[in-house]
Amino acid sequence: MTSLVPTLWLVEALRIVVFAVFGLIVGSFLTVVADRVPQHRSIVAPRSACPRCGAMIRARDNIPVVSWVLLRGRCRSCGERISALYPATELATAGLFAGAAAAFDGLLQAVMVAAFLALLVAVSIIDAQYRIIPNRLVYPSYAAFGAVVLIGAAAGLGMSAARAGIGLLLYGGGLLLIALLVPRGMGMGDVKLAGLIGLVLGSLGLAYVAVAAGAAILAGGVASVAVLLAARGARGKMIPFGPFLALGAVVAVFAAPQISHAYLHLLGRA
Repeated sequence: MTSLVPTLWLVEALRIVVFAVFGLIVGSFLTVVADRVPQHRSIVAPRSACPRCGAMIRARDNIPVVSWVLLRGRCRSCGERISALYPATELATAGLFAGAAAAFDGLLQAVMVAAFLALLVAVSIIDAQYRIIPNRLVYPSYAAFGAVVLIGAAAGLGMSAARAGIGLLLYGGGLLLIALLVPRGMGMGDVKLAGLIGLVLGSLGLAYVAVAAGAAILAGGVASVAVLLAARGARGKMIPFGPFLALGAVVAVFAAPQISHAYLHLLGRA
């Protein structure tokens, strides 16, 4: 029995490392997605190239994080600076993938959550830069994650299609109501993203949806106050809400059980 414990630990560690490596690769792809999707360009072809000199990125210069470090953040051909956002995206995605592998025992759950977090990374970058949440990403994600949830629920793999539907209606419907009442305060892209978050997290448990919504509203509110203070009360500055929806979802993925338990404990003592 004692010899089994180190073996299980090694298997779990290997699983996390494999997820992290895939996260690096996916993160590299996400930089292409975040750059091309808002411009309505193909994410498949042509190959990535330097925006200044047009030189195609060689395979040896396209290794996640490593190539950026070896090139000191510059194009090999012309010396144009390469944004640190590229390795940051790759490292962040690798960390999120590793976290998903550690947080969820079920393989299908871990893969679904990892893919979901990758989508949130891409959406956050795009919304922060362009103030849009592209339908080209959100609509296919509804179909893909909806199918995964149905498969997981049918196979008894710790997912619930009913809770996924409730999460979608509660989170997406709640933001839709806000968007209708305060049109300038919420975009339809945010509503669609909230519905998707509700669907995926709802399949894991409605507590995940509640924590995601609470964390997003709290983070968005704090950021809005900070922007108002920085602008000395001027109200013309709009901030994208997509990154805060994504942040709330990330908090929920990794801490929803603990946060909901602590909250219920406090209610019980009140």
